[in-house]
Amino acid sequence: MAMTIWSYHCAASLARSGDAKEPWMTERLDPAKLALVVFDMLECYRPRIEAAGAVEPISRLIGHCRGHRVPICYARADHRPDGADVNRTLTDTDEGFSPWGPGGQRYGFAHPPESMVVLAEFAPEPGDYDVPKHRWSAFHQTHLDLSLRSRGVDTIALVGGSTHVGIAGTAFAARDLDYQVIVVSDGLTGYKRQRDFFVDHVFPRMCRVRTVDQVTAALDASADAA
Repeated sequence: MAMTIWSYHCAASLARSGDAKEPWMTERLDPAKLALVVFDMLECYRPRIEAAGAVEPISRLIGHCRGHRVPICYARADHRPDGADVNRTLTDTDEGFSPWGPGGQRYGFAHPPESMVVLAEFAPEPGDYDVPKHRWSAFHQTHLDLSLRSRGVDTIALVGGSTHVGIAGTAFAARDLDYQVIVVSDGLTGYKRQRDFFVDHVFPRMCRVRTVDQVTAALDASADAA
């Protein structure tokens, strides 16, 4: 039987660089127990997605998951045009980590609804899951948990961003729901400093960090062993 829970040998720097050879090559991922969660890979974020170099790795992983019949879940920001449903938590800085100016904190979502669609390169197909969300976690008051459990999924692979915002929020929520979590390091976006910090110092303690190549190899190994 293909293993879903990988042996715990996590070296985040190796995972990010893709230099690791063992034990990654012997790991297996059961496609019947796995789902790929693609987080906020939207047209309104295209510049930062392209800047992070995430388009090609995510496209490759989506294609590989489709080949193994792994469900693809597109978690996407979904807010009212008037901003009435946005979060109003008080913060010290804006999203660029600059302190708020004399005018105080601003609320709202700056992107028009027509730009809040999945990148054409990752176009959803019939049978994929559309997960409109209103907060950072893809699980918060969405159907994601029910949809995954209904088909026996116990492991999620996470790609997208921003790493320190939605990916972190979703990873923490998934762990609290007892899912196995795999953060795919070369499929992440967001500020590089924060991205590297979470990949190296936060995620390894709460889940597993792997590259696209390592995830695809684990899926192939499971199929070969079937």
